Amino acid sequence: MDGTRLHAHAAARADELPGAALEHPFGPEHEVYKVRGKVFMLLSAAVGHEIVTLKARPADGAVLREAYPEVSPGYHMNKRHWITLSPGGTLDAALLADLVTESYLLVVEGLPRGVRPVDPETFGRREG
Repeated sequence: MDGTRLHAHAAARADELPGAALEHPFGPEHEVYKVRGKVFMLLSAAVGHEIVTLKARPADGAVLREAYPEVSPGYHMNKRHWITLSPGGTLDAALLADLVTESYLLVVEGLPRGVRPVDPETFGRREG
């Protein structure tokens, strides 16, 4: 996936998530998505190409970094809990959407129950 599509797909998924808000605290070239004031995704071109930085469970991040050359430790973030996605490789839109959703839910899990916009245990799961 090229950089423009990477950002567009990630932003489109984030915009669908309840309570997600786009901010520009570091200037217009850095898009920061938050839920209830907590960051779950950053979009930028800080390394010479467009990147997406997301929160991930440490074990999941390790597996993703091994499986996809375009996944690396989080750029300017905690390398254990964040991953950065770069353009190219085999990362597809469906996996990207899942990773954005997972990042969002990890942040929501850490919020007090009374301010959570969704229940992270049931969000997106279908009955049946």
